[in-house]
Amino acid sequence: MDQAVCRDELPPIRHFQSAASAPGVMPLSPPANRVLRHRRAITAEAYLRDDGLWDIEARLTDTKPRDIELAGGRIRPEGQPLHDLWLRVTIDLRMNVVDAEACSDWVPYPTHCDLIGPAYRKLIGLNLSKGFRKAVRERLGSVAGCTHLTELAGVLPTAAIQAFAGDVFNIRDGVQDIDPEPPMQLHGCHALHFEGEVVRQFYPRWYGHQPKPKAGAAASSPQTASRADAPASGGEDTLAHRPNGTSG
Repeated sequence: MDQAVCRDELPPIRHFQSAASAPGVMPLSPPANRVLRHRRAITAEAYLRDDGLWDIEARLTDTKPRDIELAGGRIRPEGQPLHDLWLRVTIDLRMNVVDAEACSDWVPYPTHCDLIGPAYRKLIGLNLSKGFRKAVRERLGSVAGCTHLTELAGVLPTAAIQAFAGDVFNIRDGVQDIDPEPPMQLHGCHALHFEGEVVRQFYPRWYGHQPKPKAGAAASSPQTASRADAPASGGEDTLAHRPNGTSG
């Protein structure tokens, strides 16, 4: 094997039934006749540690249902991934990154791609809820990092928010909620629009709410103005303004 492995053992590559044919799964429209040529899988898991910190761990794999031709005439046999990359950040309850590590189990250029792991300690000191993705691009974009690990870092903020929802963050759907700011998830997507049916039914206190735009923010429409304090990054940067919400 031409690949240094960071994990003791890799799970077997499994071939899954397509969502369109799996029973009990809401499918996309029926596809045209086609054949699977590549699969990229991204997973994220969150763990509460004994010391009160949280580990957010993400993994990216690229596989093909055939032998993979690599540069230099090399062949990666079917069943062995092209990429198998891991990224873990340890965060406190304010989503500050207090530790970080990356590992490249499988890469197309062993002894080269897999040397970048220590660079991802540059994530330490960042905050998942405050400009994280922008800071990652600045620190680890282009030749400063691995394209795929840097891309994988982008799933960490919303994965952490989902992990904290109902555990660290309260649901905040009751009349006893006295927080002056609405839950962070509201008005962050089409279903949770302040004037939508979901907010009217489940968060009636905030139905019709009109938040104040950021200082100096120019709004070209009422929709822009009402969401000026929350970028379209899927939750990132909103916690600074709404610390006690959930992701719905």
